[in-house]
Amino acid sequence: MEKVQWIPWWWVAAGGVGLVAIGVVVPLSPTAVTLGLAYLVVSTLLLTVGLRRRRAQRFGAANAVTATRSMLVGLVTALTIAAVEGAAGPALLEAPLDAPAASGGAVGSTVLFVTLVACALALDGVDGYVARRTASESELGARFDMEVDAFLLLVLCIYDVRYVGWWVLAIGLMRYAFVVAGGLLPWMRHTLPPRYWRKVVTAVCGIALTVVAAQVLAPPANVAVALAALLLMLESFGRDVAWLVRLNLSARALVSLEKASTTSPPPESR
Repeated sequence: MEKVQWIPWWWVAAGGVGLVAIGVVVPLSPTAVTLGLAYLVVSTLLLTVGLRRRRAQRFGAANAVTATRSMLVGLVTALTIAAVEGAAGPALLEAPLDAPAASGGAVGSTVLFVTLVACALALDGVDGYVARRTASESELGARFDMEVDAFLLLVLCIYDVRYVGWWVLAIGLMRYAFVVAGGLLPWMRHTLPPRYWRKVVTAVCGIALTVVAAQVLAPPANVAVALAALLLMLESFGRDVAWLVRLNLSARALVSLEKASTTSPPPESR
């Protein structure tokens, strides 16, 4: 079991090598490298704790695929910070939405960014398939996959802020707002029923945000694509919240009925 807990750290090492390789092509600031490594270390540490608590005997091929995706997200995180800082190209934070796309080195960094994100999105469909084929599906693996998806969406939103506006962050922050709500409201912590539509929405939003990042569309089209992704995410989370609300109301009604049935009726008056 101790050996299993150390396996994920190989992907942290690979991510470190990847950051060095990217730094040769794209200028990465110390902040970008630090945050990329921080994601890799923190996510792997949490995964290690999960493996230890569940006394896992093997890491599994599906988790290896998800760990590869997580490593790519670490690289994407560093590129995003570099882009926001302007280290990967011209400063675009103050540029209008209808400004022409940058060329030269900025185009090269964008191609690298989109390529890494595309690989991470493509592998999102592989880990689940591998888990089913190898009969290695687990709660930890599903949670690991979900958290990688959520952080990738957040990073994509941060990257796209320059092109469509700050409101796009709502897409990436929605998952974390849901977690905070669960911490404040006990009825929000119930396990949701499986729903394939969640995976579809996550994948579509990831693709939409990547299209915006690639800057292959006109500025108004970028806004429309990002807005469509936001509406999809609102629909998905809204449906889950509505289900939890109905469950909470049903539970309260059931408790009220049980109390009423166990309460002795008052004595009749003559």
